[in-house]
Amino acid sequence: MDNSNQVSWPERLSYALSDFGCNTIFQIVGTYFMVFSTDTMGIKASVVGGLFAVSAIIDSIDGVIWGQFIDRTHTKWGKSRPYWLWFSVPFAVFCVMSFTAPNIPMAWKIVWIYLAYLGSKILYSGINIPVTSILPAMTSSPTERITLSTIRQFFGNLGAAIFLPLTLPVVALFAGVFDKKNNNPSTSAIGWFLWALILGIVTVICLMTAFKGTRERVVTKDSNRSIPIRESVKALKGNYPWAIIIFINFVYWGSFAIRQSSLPYYFKYVLHNEELGSAVLAGTIITLISTALVPYFSKMIGKRNTMLLGMIGTAISQLILHFADKMNVNVPMILFGMLVYYISYGLVGALIAVMLSDAVDFGEWKNGVRAEGLVTSFSSFSAKLGMGLGSMLLSTVLTAGGYIAISNVSTASQNLSALNAIRMGFIWIPMFGYIASGIVLLFNNVDKIETKMTNDLSVKHRLEQSE
Repeated sequence: MDNSNQVSWPERLSYALSDFGCNTIFQIVGTYFMVFSTDTMGIKASVVGGLFAVSAIIDSIDGVIWGQFIDRTHTKWGKSRPYWLWFSVPFAVFCVMSFTAPNIPMAWKIVWIYLAYLGSKILYSGINIPVTSILPAMTSSPTERITLSTIRQFFGNLGAAIFLPLTLPVVALFAGVFDKKNNNPSTSAIGWFLWALILGIVTVICLMTAFKGTRERVVTKDSNRSIPIRESVKALKGNYPWAIIIFINFVYWGSFAIRQSSLPYYFKYVLHNEELGSAVLAGTIITLISTALVPYFSKMIGKRNTMLLGMIGTAISQLILHFADKMNVNVPMILFGMLVYYISYGLVGALIAVMLSDAVDFGEWKNGVRAEGLVTSFSSFSAKLGMGLGSMLLSTVLTAGGYIAISNVSTASQNLSALNAIRMGFIWIPMFGYIASGIVLLFNNVDKIETKMTNDLSVKHRLEQSE
């Protein structure tokens, strides 16, 4: 491997902390924001659905704007790294606001959650797009990119594995100390605020460490100039690997958002066991194992087939959950379905960033334009749009099913229609999304041309540096 492609272990770990930092708090937002808004703040699910609709609209444009900012950024730190320095603190502040329940009239509470949630989503793009856009600038080696992306995904999943299962117990712990009058600790406003504050601090520390410990070493002609949008869009012409991964980002992460947001409802109202719901989130630790195996599987069967295997597995896991539900909510079978899900999910997430890097290379190889910011920003755009529309769809399904927000009570129940709506969100909608993603992925054949593409670009970059 060329020395310019060498990435040391300290730098690999610093890069991995970028995703660890993002997931530390944003996974909590994605999983618990809706149930916090309905069951702690008492806001109707339909109102939260309206927020998700607005978020989906904003998500359709803000990612591309961030991408243009990155392509036009030229600092002593590079194009992508500075965004962790500039926006980590504001991002953490808005995430903490998303779990803050001020004692104000309901109309102002709605305004509050709109500002907090939209602010966190917009700034998430500002720090997460650089996590992806910096990868092709750190190394041009396909093997090293898989290694970096695997370590990054490993740490991202580690953040979720550590903090998601801790969330409800820690919120309840804080409630027991500071909110003793609350009969339902999982709805404690002070408990949620203190936990979010801790996570926000961890997030800032991780992103600052990532900023200090990484380097953008792949320098091309386009790296040293601001690329106008009319030129950067040329990188998308005929770029089918990019189109495929953007579609997958939209559908797969939209399905993920629906499943993740409906999980607390499913375990609270269908199983009547919130503690079990919190415990199964610890199953994210299993994802670490399959994520660590991604380089091995990619070398053996290719990147596309490894990701396809993961998508098939996530779809099968949803079928297992369905049959468990039919068997009088068979808990052991539900746990088995969750096990299959976490193993399969680990094979997908680590490779999305790698395939986006392939799309950056393909755009330069085919069209002569290297636009990391624009090409990778559509990843955030499609993922956030999918997640926003997915969350909006879930709120619509819950509202249509007659879901009623229940807070500050020790027992909770919903009518049969609402329970079926929760099942639809947790089991069926995600399954169809995973199947659709797998079908589209079959058309990606970049693995077959990767060697030629990489060699051609290496020659091109050497000629540019000699000019």
